[in-house]
Amino acid sequence: MGEYASFINRDLKCNLETVKINDWNRDQWFDETGLPWVQPSPNIPSLDTATVFPGTCFFEGINASEGRGTTKPFEYLGAPYVDSKKWADMLNGLDLPGVLFRRCYFTPTFWRYKDEQCAGVQVHVVDRDVFRPVETGLYLLSTLIELHPDDFMFNDPTYDERCHFDLLAGTDKLRKQLADHVAVEEIMASWEPELAEYMKERENHLLYGENTQ
Repeated sequence: MGEYASFINRDLKCNLETVKINDWNRDQWFDETGLPWVQPSPNIPSLDTATVFPGTCFFEGINASEGRGTTKPFEYLGAPYVDSKKWADMLNGLDLPGVLFRRCYFTPTFWRYKDEQCAGVQVHVVDRDVFRPVETGLYLLSTLIELHPDDFMFNDPTYDERCHFDLLAGTDKLRKQLADHVAVEEIMASWEPELAEYMKERENHLLYGENTQ
């Protein structure tokens, strides 16, 4: 958070002081710190949830369940209209790094599809060091669109005049690319110039290295 504060302070230009934490490396996962997990949100009950969340949070903006109302929010994904076997087979056939998909059935106790049985997949991260959550999330969406083009839809606006999916993505560009069946590889490639610029600027605000104690 201190690094992020420094990053956004480029524009704010406030008198910022960051107190560095001790005994932490950038390559450490939270469960390697010895600290107890404290939920940052009621629906992020574990580190497993936080690991997949950057990609599966997009499901909040479509007509499928992101697993709220279950014991595995953001790990269980599905809807009553989903063919779980075909979806799991499609996803596993992609051989995405660090992740496997298991067909599953679940009934949310609240939120979307409350008390309705949903069919879908459980996202199993098997190697978190190579797992790419956002890329995985895009493949989850693109395969669901391909499998159920007549059922899939982006949600209507919720918080303001924009589609909720656009609020999650920060732009309407991603929604339009997915709707136009643009390949995930092409979507990811389109981000590269801005990503390279960001990573260069990011270096100026890092307080911790991979082996810094």
